[in-house]
Amino acid sequence: MEKNVSDKIRRLYELYEQPMYRIAFAVLKRTEPAEDAVSEAFLRLIKHIGRIGDPESEQTKRYVVKVIKSTSITQYRKQKRFLEREPYADEELLRVSDPSQSVEEMVIGAGKELLAGLSEPERELVEMRCVSGLSWKETAERLDITETAARKRFERAKKHLGNLLNKE
Repeated sequence: MEKNVSDKIRRLYELYEQPMYRIAFAVLKRTEPAEDAVSEAFLRLIKHIGRIGDPESEQTKRYVVKVIKSTSITQYRKQKRFLEREPYADEELLRVSDPSQSVEEMVIGAGKELLAGLSEPERELVEMRCVSGLSWKETAERLDITETAARKRFERAKKHLGNLLNKE
C-alpha cells in the first residue's frame, strides 16, 4: 500500500471513527453491533479509497456518513431477522402477574385447585409444559397443533392463571 493511501486511511480513522460509532450506536442501540458496523464501514471505505479525495472535505464527510448509515441499517435488519426467527424463551413465556413467579411455581404452589379454574384444553397444555416438562414441539404434536399455536394458547392460559390468582 502506498504511503499516501495509508496516511489517508489513518486520517479518515482519526477524523471519523467516533462520529461513525455514534451514528451506528444511534441505529443499533448496542455497543458490540455498533463497533462491528464501524469496522465493516471502514472496510467498505478502504475498498473504495480511490474515490475518496481530501479526508477533511464536506464531500468525504457526507460519503462517510452515508456508508456508516447504510452499514448500520443493514446490520439492524440482519439483527432484526435473527431475533424474529429466534424462538421465545421459556422464561419469558412463563412470567405471570408476579414477575418473580413462573407458571410452574404457581402450579406447584397452588396445586390442582388453581388448575381446576382453567378449561380442559388450557389445563392439559399447562400440565404438559409445566408438570410433564414437554418441549414446545412435543406439546404441539400431542395436541395436533403447530408450535406457534401451542405457544399462543399457553400465553392465554398463563394470563387466565394470572387473573385467577389476582381474584384470590
